Amino acid sequence: MIGHFGELARLPAESTQQAVGYPSLFLLVVLGSLVPVVPTGAVVSSAAVVAVHQSSPFSLLFSFCVAALAAFLGDLALYWLGRRGVRSRGGSRWLERIHDHAAPERLDQARTKLTEHGVAVLVLSRLVPAGRIPVMLACLLASWPLRRFARGAGPAALAWAGTYQVIGVVGGSVFREPWEGVVAAVLLTVAIAVAPGVWRRLRR
Repeated sequence: MIGHFGELARLPAESTQQAVGYPSLFLLVVLGSLVPVVPTGAVVSSAAVVAVHQSSPFSLLFSFCVAALAAFLGDLALYWLGRRGVRSRGGSRWLERIHDHAAPERLDQARTKLTEHGVAVLVLSRLVPAGRIPVMLACLLASWPLRRFARGAGPAALAWAGTYQVIGVVGGSVFREPWEGVVAAVLLTVAIAVAPGVWRRLRR
């Protein structure tokens, strides 16, 4: 009986977490898609850690769907804004923002791979740290229509959300306390994001 009342006492806390957490996850991932400096991978992994420690069997599925949908819509919105900049005479601040986050050598590589492999490059670009923006800019320079870009952005968002959710699931399973799993997932995602840049500097 005591255990039953204990489970009932936890339900409002979980329902509150879900009511606040899913919209927050959606907004943060969309914002991270529009403003590339926001570490959205860490947000998705942290949400997965929290979902692992919840009693609802669908928490992980819901967080995955929310993250993937937000990433897809955010990428479409940024690409649409970039296309407006390409078509306008003076460009736009969104196109400048995309261009500023794409190193010239990464852009050249993205344009070459886009020519050789087409839409498949979009899926890989979401999984490679700092790979999304150069490929998106290459698509803009190649005058890809929004519909063609969406065909690659959809699977890319699914693969990206799944990858970072796995990181969160591992962190949530290893550590007993949710905050420990969140810290571990954030540190791991930050390390993944920083590692390519550190490696390039060491090679130079």
